[in-house]
Amino acid sequence: MRIFSNLFGKNDKNKKNTKNNTDEGSNSNEDKVPVKSKIDENLKYIKEKLKDCDDVIYRDIWVGEKQQYKMSLIYVDGLVDKQLINDHVMHSLMLDARQAKPSVEELKGNLYEVIKKATITGGDIKEIDDLDKCITSILSGDTALFFDGYPKIVIISSKGWQMRSVMAPETEMVVRGAREGFTETIRVNTALVRRWIRDPEFKIKQMQIGKRSKTDVAVLYIDDIVNKDLLNEVIKRLKEIVIDGVIESGYIEQLIEEDWHSPFPQILNTERPDKVAASVLEGRIAILVDNSPFALIIPAAFATLFQSPEDYFERWMIASLLRILRFTAALVALLAPALYIAFIEYHPGMIPTKLALYIAATRQGVPFPAFLEALIMEATFELLREAGIRLPVPIGQTIGIVGGLIIGQAAVMAGIVSPLMVIVVAVTAVASFSIPSYSAAIAFRMLRFIFMILAAVFGLYGIMLGLIIVLTHLVVLKSFGQPYLSPFIEINMNDFADTLIRAPFMVLKNRPGSLNTKDKKRLKDLREEKMESIEEDRRESNDKKQ
Repeated sequence: MRIFSNLFGKNDKNKKNTKNNTDEGSNSNEDKVPVKSKIDENLKYIKEKLKDCDDVIYRDIWVGEKQQYKMSLIYVDGLVDKQLINDHVMHSLMLDARQAKPSVEELKGNLYEVIKKATITGGDIKEIDDLDKCITSILSGDTALFFDGYPKIVIISSKGWQMRSVMAPETEMVVRGAREGFTETIRVNTALVRRWIRDPEFKIKQMQIGKRSKTDVAVLYIDDIVNKDLLNEVIKRLKEIVIDGVIESGYIEQLIEEDWHSPFPQILNTERPDKVAASVLEGRIAILVDNSPFALIIPAAFATLFQSPEDYFERWMIASLLRILRFTAALVALLAPALYIAFIEYHPGMIPTKLALYIAATRQGVPFPAFLEALIMEATFELLREAGIRLPVPIGQTIGIVGGLIIGQAAVMAGIVSPLMVIVVAVTAVASFSIPSYSAAIAFRMLRFIFMILAAVFGLYGIMLGLIIVLTHLVVLKSFGQPYLSPFIEINMNDFADTLIRAPFMVLKNRPGSLNTKDKKRLKDLREEKMESIEEDRRESNDKKQ
């Protein structure tokens, strides 16, 4: 009974958050470790914390005319740009600092200003007074600079680890559109989105999640468009996450989603910067996670699972036909094997006579009932699909199709399955590939087996029962307060123009009404503006005559 209440009842999202709030409260009260004036005490603390970390480099430097002042550099080998450290930090401290001849009072009084203005020529420089924050910065790829007698630490941005270059996205290929995809570096990803939105109102709010991993997480939105209640809710849920580490954006997705019992994705994921930019311009919120090439888009709706970036790059008629085709493909992927089982086992009288005779002839000698026949073939194709993902790319691309054809032909020749069953399974597999969202495609593939069981037990009545259950679940499902079936259950003609079809841009003048954005307009109709100008001129002329 609990699973049904979870599927159809109200989501108890506060239950999880209460525990997180308690944990966060206990964690947020930790006292910071202040920086001592004596450099040896600071180094002792850091070396104790980073004990047995052989990749951490400690470098002592003596500066001054007689080299009487001690400085220490600490960084992690492999996470920093060594050329930047050697040319802009070490060189400046060891040579330029002697020429500048700063006095002891200047160095001890405000080391940060002296180094920033007259010594180090590096980029981002800041100072902190917490040793634990210093350790986090060091492990993030920054370089820490200590000076004996100065009770603060200078942090120099020196990140420079090896990273994958920007490449075409692998899971969301398009014929027409950008060929750039996200990488595993969060700053590269934010820059990719910033290239599309050169607006000062486009904000990037960054935080760290994970008690041990301290993973950088960025929230992207446009300040004068986004719904503030939605933004506050997203940030609230992110801050409530208490976990050891965040390895991939999927962690964040599952920890902040509305209903974790649902098989349907309530948060979109994408590796396309153009899709993120378009979503943010609509009034949605994007989340980028360091070390993950997949961004999260909030909120999601059922209709958005079938939208592709290419829909907006082609003519509206072509895009509308393709979108209708995707919805049809989803129904085929979900119901085709179940309908085969229901018609063969329970309702053969509904099949046309010639087709029924052909099916009966091809099924002669098949030792299994229709359900077991379909289950064997569907499970085999799922195994081939999974194997194709795990195998190397050149082999994996061919094993799914070639392996399926070979196994299907062998099964037919052996008399284990009928030829029609092979056709049904093949059409089902092709239809599932037509769904743009990989997470949605997996959900339909999983539900397909449930519908097969219902069809084997109840026939067409079982399929109808399954559709009613799924539809009821979708009706009550929400994504950050927005109905999942919006705009189908919220009558909004403007939003209907971008669901089953993609209307012309002149019709899509407003942003989605379900998002309740501050700025409703996204396209100015020049014809309406011209008519308003003519009407205004007419009123002015009438006023002058009077």
